[in-house]
Amino acid sequence: MSMNKNTVLGYATLIMIIMGVILIGLGAFRYDDVAGWGFATVGIGFFAIAWVFNALKGRV
Repeated sequence: MSMNKNTVLGYATLIMIIMGVILIGLGAFRYDDVAGWGFATVGIGFFAIAWVFNALKGRV
């Protein structure tokens, strides 16, 4: 199976979304102090990067 750039960006987007959901879940349900805000913020950052990867698909 040959993976071109679009396939790699698609898998990277999927992994980033999964990690973002995990991090936001950790921040929401595991940590009740300031660390929870940090985890949730990093999770939202992962979503932003996944959005950029998705926007780049087809352009590279």
